[in-house]
Amino acid sequence: MAEQQVFTIASIPADGVGKEVVAAGRTVLDALAEQSGGAFSFDWTEFPWGSEYYDQHGVMMDPHGLEDLQDFDAIYFGAVGWENVPDHVSLWGLRLNITQNFDQWANIRPVRFLPGVVSPLRTAETTELDWVVVRENSEGEYAGLGGRNLAGRGPGNEVAVQSSLFTEKGCERIIRFAFDLARTRTVQKVSSVTKSNAQQYGMVLWDEVFARVAADYPDVQTESVLVDAMSAKFVLHPEDLSVVVASNLNADILSDLGSALAGSLGLAASANLNPERRFPSMFEPVHGTAPDIAGQGISNPIGAIASAALMLDHFGLHDQARRVEAAIEATTAAGHLTRDLGGTAGTEEVTRAIVDALTASPVSA
Repeated sequence: MAEQQVFTIASIPADGVGKEVVAAGRTVLDALAEQSGGAFSFDWTEFPWGSEYYDQHGVMMDPHGLEDLQDFDAIYFGAVGWENVPDHVSLWGLRLNITQNFDQWANIRPVRFLPGVVSPLRTAETTELDWVVVRENSEGEYAGLGGRNLAGRGPGNEVAVQSSLFTEKGCERIIRFAFDLARTRTVQKVSSVTKSNAQQYGMVLWDEVFARVAADYPDVQTESVLVDAMSAKFVLHPEDLSVVVASNLNADILSDLGSALAGSLGLAASANLNPERRFPSMFEPVHGTAPDIAGQGISNPIGAIASAALMLDHFGLHDQARRVEAAIEATTAAGHLTRDLGGTAGTEEVTRAIVDALTASPVSA
């Protein structure tokens, strides 16, 4: 009998609906492990960090938190942000603290159109749409470089400087990541997105690196598109897309647009990867904390559960990841939809339906 694989996962539900959707994802993963016949299991450790922790301790996470996370196989994250903490403090104090210090430089956000979910795109009714946004996750517009000064001049005279950072190394590694990903897909194409007509330094460097790297992948189609034109393309010609690679800010915005076109931000999954595996990678839904519905049991768990499928891929459990994705599709096709998708199902009902779909599906050897 093969030795059981035990994957250690740090769970950080954080704030708002993050707590509900992380619990849902854990339920699905544990059900998957139970069905594995002892092939694998998950060892969970939950950390209480977030805005409530800030109220008690004045920081978003324990000062030694990064050391505590270092040896886990992965991090499963919910959502961060609440009214008691300024947004930039909560984000930089927890989520970005982890992604930056663990060099999780590749952020992938698949855009998937699910059966039973009505898309605002007419194209989705007749065309199979499936693309991935690859986001540079360590520098660019979110490098955190800059400052505020001259407040002593009085009200209305303060100056803020926010600098973007583009390095040749940072551009090349994310662009090569996108090309390698494209080679695994049915449509082998990479679309590079910049605003290099207006941002003539950092994004021109990105364009130059893209052209140089593309020469090493003659089998992959390429295009370079300005971000405003790509926003239109997401809506008007999404069938042309396969892998879209962009800077931190541009990919953040475009991936949200893609998820909205698929039906809801509640569907959007993401993986923050350290591809060299020097540090644990982190998996999280794209949506926020949703204070208006938090605690009501009506949040959409699909983004978090789809993020768990990305985590399974990271563990090498590819067949199991496909089973989770198929269970999600079976659930939406059967009409188990939360309110953001036009349905009436609650978080527990959708989670239970996904677990039932897993139970009904064959278990790979």
